Amino acid sequence: MRSRNIRESNSRRNGSTFRARERGYMDYCKGRIAKLLVDYFENDFRRITHALEVMKHAEKIMESRDGCDYEIVIACSLLHDVGIKPSEAALGYNNGRTQEEYGPPVAKELLTSIGFPHEKIVKVCDIIGNHHSPSRYAYVELEVLKEADRIVNKLEGD
Repeated sequence: MRSRNIRESNSRRNGSTFRARERGYMDYCKGRIAKLLVDYFENDFRRITHALEVMKHAEKIMESRDGCDYEIVIACSLLHDVGIKPSEAALGYNNGRTQEEYGPPVAKELLTSIGFPHEKIVKVCDIIGNHHSPSRYAYVELEVLKEADRIVNKLEGD
């Protein structure tokens, strides 16, 4: 009981509204999506590292935003650049527009493979398909992703 109270107290102190048991479920979700990312990008460690850094910043940003869905933030932050591979395969290059075009179908396939909820897949795909353009959706998770991606791109010198 004492350790449960400490975990819940730490969660409240960190700004999280999640009980420790719910956090464990969400971390499992994070692990499954992170494995999808690594399996998808294989040895492209630059892209894997970029996505992990975006996720780290998105989790911090999310703490100060109301109404964020943790699983959606994790999914779109880890998978936001999956359109790069098919864009480069089809066109020989990638840019923000091509990432937005090619990314959502890949994200849908990956998330469907792990039983991610359909209604959340739709929102993740909307976000991935809009993460380089002026926002077409009033999703707080899209704002979080854009801010986190901007921070990481700046740190990486892009």
